[in-house]
Amino acid sequence: MAGLYNSAAPKKAANLSINSDLLRIARELNINLSATLERALKEELSKREAAQWVEENRAAIKSYNDFVEQHGCFGDEFREF
Repeated sequence: MAGLYNSAAPKKAANLSINSDLLRIARELNINLSATLERALKEELSKREAAQWVEENRAAIKSYNDFVEQHGCFGDEFREF
């Protein structure tokens, strides 16, 4: 999924609010909050991009599935499983 975001873009400070106990435990465990948030956001962006692709291509996917249901897949006659 190239192009999801610009990984070379400069860092930017952001203010956010999180559960204070969660923050305390994360700090006790020396969890890098910035890296963890970036990783979580990247995963969420990837999921949403995939869901958007499915939605945008829903009609084509349905059309293909209907075709396969009616006519089978190319090469079915050669399949040995």
